[in-house]
Amino acid sequence: MNPPTATLLGPAEIRQLAGRLGVRPTKALGQNFVHDAGTVRKIVRAAGIAPGQRVVEVGPGLGSLTLGLLEAGASVVAVEIDPPLAAALPQTIATHAPAADLTVVNADALTVFPDDLPGAPPTALVANLPYNVAVPVLLTMLERFDSLQSVLVMVQAEVAERIAAEPGSKAYGIPSVKAAWYARAWRSLNISRNVFWPVPNVDSALVGLERRPQPVTAASREEVFRVIDAAFVQRRKTLRAALAGLFGGGPAAEAAIRAAGVDPIARGETLDVAAFACLAEHLPGSAR
Repeated sequence: MNPPTATLLGPAEIRQLAGRLGVRPTKALGQNFVHDAGTVRKIVRAAGIAPGQRVVEVGPGLGSLTLGLLEAGASVVAVEIDPPLAAALPQTIATHAPAADLTVVNADALTVFPDDLPGAPPTALVANLPYNVAVPVLLTMLERFDSLQSVLVMVQAEVAERIAAEPGSKAYGIPSVKAAWYARAWRSLNISRNVFWPVPNVDSALVGLERRPQPVTAASREEVFRVIDAAFVQRRKTLRAALAGLFGGGPAAEAAIRAAGVDPIARGETLDVAAFACLAEHLPGSAR
């Protein structure tokens, strides 16, 4: 089956749509609409979407990226928090990509579960994420939708760097380790500010993720994430100092850290996700 013919949105169409809907982009929802068709197609190519693939898009807005995904033949379920935008999107798609396979869900992506999305489970997430909630949305989707095998999202450039950072690097932190629990991450393309309306005051970039098996550990994800959070509260602290509260004091923390095969004077920024999982196995009260 051939992908549907789609006419992508340009700057004039974006402004006309927004004007007709009475939509003014808001900082509260982190709205910056992409108006460059070449950039949209570049994003879709980087995502490697196959015809017929079920894709979830968070924050479709006026439909720029949605149309690019549909042009590639994707079956798209779009999660949009803004009621007027969610209501208008089907008509926009019907006008610009007749016969395309689109489902719109008016909901907050942070509250959505698999049963809330009709149709087949999505295998890919492709989105221009609102900058103010990008990391929580990404981690929530990876946690709840184990059907997701690949992700390509546009975020603030600094956030992309943090998500894809390796242990020991300056940008490495909580988003890096938690994303690594689910997937291998890498920074992809830089995106010009000039392809957005309104023009943001920050740089943007794509970050890609590929699902991989979670670390083999007897600890739960919640336990591992508790240790990660504690280790980075004050990132310059040694693990012995940073984890003292979790483990019942400095001496107990040091004993647990040594038992996990980790140096107590190391800092959290030097550990990979597997090491954090080992630390979590030694939390007080654990039966392990």
